[in-house]
Amino acid sequence: MRVSGGPREQQQMEVRELIEEIVKALVDNPDQVQCVEIQGTQSCVLELHVAPGDVGKVIGKRGVHADAIRRLVHAIGGKRKRRYVLEIIEDN
Repeated sequence: MRVSGGPREQQQMEVRELIEEIVKALVDNPDQVQCVEIQGTQSCVLELHVAPGDVGKVIGKRGVHADAIRRLVHAIGGKRKRRYVLEIIEDN
């Protein structure tokens, strides 16, 4: 995770890494959290894979956690002039 020091490229954290760090703080099985970035021409799909028992924790009551994560991703996309779509996928 790159956040401080060095040239500008080092300071810019990948969206995928940010999502992984946030979600790992929420779940019981952080070792099973994985975010895969699928690049498109206009947008980027972020597939978030978590353990079956952690899906509820990531989504939150009434989708509050998922909503907050999507808002962050949307804000980052606005700054980078790129559309990001977050999909939460339950691994079996």
